[in-house]
Amino acid sequence: MTKSILAKENILLNAAVASKEEAIKLTGSILVEKGYVDANYIEKMLEREQLTSTYMGNFVAIPHGTEDSKSFVKESGISFVQVPQGVDFGAGNIVKLLIGIAGKDNEHLDILSKIAIVCSEEENIEKLVSAKSADEILSIFEEVN
Repeated sequence: MTKSILAKENILLNAAVASKEEAIKLTGSILVEKGYVDANYIEKMLEREQLTSTYMGNFVAIPHGTEDSKSFVKESGISFVQVPQGVDFGAGNIVKLLIGIAGKDNEHLDILSKIAIVCSEEENIEKLVSAKSADEILSIFEEVN
């Protein structure tokens, strides 16, 4: 049985991180712990960030691996880390929501488009940043069809 791409267990609320590297490692470690990726994937996420920032605007970053990291992905998965105090992603970009992505065979593209829709609304970002439970986070994403 395949796991849910974004499961309740993949959501970490109220995290505090000192740097974007720490934030990316935390986001990646959820994917590793839940069995979506090999530990090497985290290095590829950090490598991707060196190449080009995964900051998307609106307090959101979407860390993911490089093109050559596909071999480390066991199955598609998404991790969600809420950092209410924010973490500096450089150039004055503050991130409060990290959405880590591991994609296999384009299965993640559907949920990625949902994330894009949800995160394009400032009102949704505020709800996600202040959410007090994983269920609250999931329900915000489930409202999008």
